[in-house]
Amino acid sequence: MAQAQKAQLIINPLTTDAFTLTNDTTPTPGFAELIGEEMEEVDRVISRRLSSDVPLVGEVAKYIISAGGKRIRPALLLLFSGALSYNNSAKYEMAAVVEFIHTATLLHDDVVDDSTLRRGRATANVSFGNPASVLVGDFLYSRAFQMMVDCDSMKIMQVLANATNVIAEGEVQQLMNLHDATLTEEGYLEVIRSKTAKLFEASARIPAILSQQPPDIETACAEFGLALGTAFQVIDDVLDYEGESAVLGKNLGDDLREGKTTLPLIFAMQNCSPEEKILIQKAIEQNEEVELAPILSILQKTGAMQATKEMAHHQALQAIASIAPLKDSVYKAVLVQLASQLLLRST
Repeated sequence: MAQAQKAQLIINPLTTDAFTLTNDTTPTPGFAELIGEEMEEVDRVISRRLSSDVPLVGEVAKYIISAGGKRIRPALLLLFSGALSYNNSAKYEMAAVVEFIHTATLLHDDVVDDSTLRRGRATANVSFGNPASVLVGDFLYSRAFQMMVDCDSMKIMQVLANATNVIAEGEVQQLMNLHDATLTEEGYLEVIRSKTAKLFEASARIPAILSQQPPDIETACAEFGLALGTAFQVIDDVLDYEGESAVLGKNLGDDLREGKTTLPLIFAMQNCSPEEKILIQKAIEQNEEVELAPILSILQKTGAMQATKEMAHHQALQAIASIAPLKDSVYKAVLVQLASQLLLRST
């Protein structure tokens, strides 16, 4: 009975500030309630740092940032700052830095993928053109590095410079993998750990550096970020086939139309008939509009969607286990909640 009650009361921390039970009697504040005011401070830093003498720079940057999004990377940085009792204002600057790096990658991604919809509205490349999107993405990268210098920490600069480089390598590798129906699970995971999870890892590691934690704690934070980021992207790939366009803010099946071989397709090809495998391979390899319904049917019939969710669940459990060395706190409890509720994502 207690377990049933607990399951009913657990709510996605990314979308609510309601209370959540971590056990039968102790309430844990929700995500927004715990760091809502701090996220507002990050937004103020972002707004201030977007200033430029070139009007189009600020216009494009504000267009994509104002579209919202989960802000999960800066939130992760703030949660770990709280878990490690770090209260210096540098955390707000660093949270803005990781959001700028993330936003720059979105601007460039949408140009590369020729995307038309993000977060429920036209992408920046549709609204302002490809040249403006690419160049403003470059501005956000360079502004992020200016802010890193202000932080005056060579180690943080090394972490973020390495993360940015790995992200770029991951994007190039994904480009090389387009329309490749032979991509393996290992190859897929290598790409998403580079292009998505690496910035999660950096966001979780930075508070440990700022608060001068011993190496084992820094490693624990980084491992949480890497596993959480991996799970986050895996679920994103599930939603590309299971979500609703109106909720997702993007078109269902976009990954397949772009020729991306994601984990659901890899699992499906391992378990379907030869004829179905050929159908999926042709859908990945062709450069024309894909008929989605037959692919969705194969994904469900082969259990590929469930297998992909189980992979995400495994990564989430790894994230939770990694922060066992951290002292118990409300921030640690919300980090555990964040990982455990990842499967509830709908956007």
